[in-house]
Amino acid sequence: MSINIVDLVKNYVSPDLIAKAGSALNESEGNVSNAVSGIIPSILGLFASKATSGEQGAAEVLDTAKSFSNSGILGNIGSLFGNADLLSKGTNLFKGLLGDKTDSVIGSIANFAGIKSSSSGSLISMIVPLVSGLLGKHATDNNLNASGFSSFLGSQKDHILSALPSGLGSLGTALGLNSISEGVQQTVSNVRETAASTYNYADQEAREAGGGAKWLLPLLLLAAIALALFYFMGKGCNKTETAGTGSDTIAVAPEDTLTISPAPADPATRTLAEVTLPNGTKLQAYSGGIEDQLVQFIQSDAYKTAADSTLKEKWFNFDDLNFEFGTTKLTDSSKRQLDNIAAILKAFPDVKIKVGGYTDKKGDDAANLKLSDGRAKAVQAALKAAGVGAQVPEAEGYGETLAQVDENAPDEARAADRRTSVRLLKK
Repeated sequence: MSINIVDLVKNYVSPDLIAKAGSALNESEGNVSNAVSGIIPSILGLFASKATSGEQGAAEVLDTAKSFSNSGILGNIGSLFGNADLLSKGTNLFKGLLGDKTDSVIGSIANFAGIKSSSSGSLISMIVPLVSGLLGKHATDNNLNASGFSSFLGSQKDHILSALPSGLGSLGTALGLNSISEGVQQTVSNVRETAASTYNYADQEAREAGGGAKWLLPLLLLAAIALALFYFMGKGCNKTETAGTGSDTIAVAPEDTLTISPAPADPATRTLAEVTLPNGTKLQAYSGGIEDQLVQFIQSDAYKTAADSTLKEKWFNFDDLNFEFGTTKLTDSSKRQLDNIAAILKAFPDVKIKVGGYTDKKGDDAANLKLSDGRAKAVQAALKAAGVGAQVPEAEGYGETLAQVDENAPDEARAADRRTSVRLLKK
């Protein structure tokens, strides 16, 4: 299931932020909320139109987005109205994208929402940096270059158009939404060119080694197309440190997370094999994955003789479970492993587990804690729906309390700290 960037931005515009904006602008919360519902897709549409206009446009939007992301805005959303410099940058960016259409768009949103034009302009100046920062974070987390960034925004066209309120439908032309898909075609063309370049280099090396590589071009082209689809479908969008829906419980550093069992190799490099449980149930699982680890440990003397205090030291990491970007919503591809865990619990009805959620150090501490808790509870709810709720009595998020990798490290290094795990209970 693909990411919906509109919903992701809306998650950041909390009722508290709407209330603060209404108070600061002397507008009703309802009218401010209506205005925001039109501003978010409008701004996203502008960015998408620019980023899909060509490589230069994509590079400019990408650089700007990363700049806002690096400003730390996502860790301090509540201060948006108090940051005059940030608001000024938002205003200038919006005007730079729209030119002489700026006042017309501001007025259209004001009339639609029933607020003053000055209030409409202020809200736009507030939301532009937020949207830009989120796009920059997504690009950084998923290592997107200008071409990949263009592809991602192009894939959001339907989400953006459907989010634009009917009362603002006429803005589509002014915002350039109709041109978004053209940029996607250009991006795919760029991917083909990159693949051809890669082939030429590989072919040359193969000839120098005394062999032929005529088979390599179609293989690399297929890989390039798969990479493009990867971004279109949002498969790389599940790593995040932003706030999601979930429990507001504030947890301290847990005492039962002393040791995390290492995750197996990347699932992409492995093949599924059939695993038969003691009750005859057959699973499709990766060799050495969480299923293998759990079954072997449950049947071991170490588990049978262990006290709960000892079990607190041994956690098992999910290795094929992901969430949609910035949310607690499990991806469809996670169903296989969740079904496997449910089947294991049914095969061992006396076994109980606890679910733990973890993030890396990047981002706001409180937001990380809330997201990890919501994700842990989402897994618990999925297992409950599978009929083993009584065997999953506990789920807790620990945020970044146990993260080891520096927040300024590359995303691939910080990935080790982002995980969902389970441990066995004896209580």
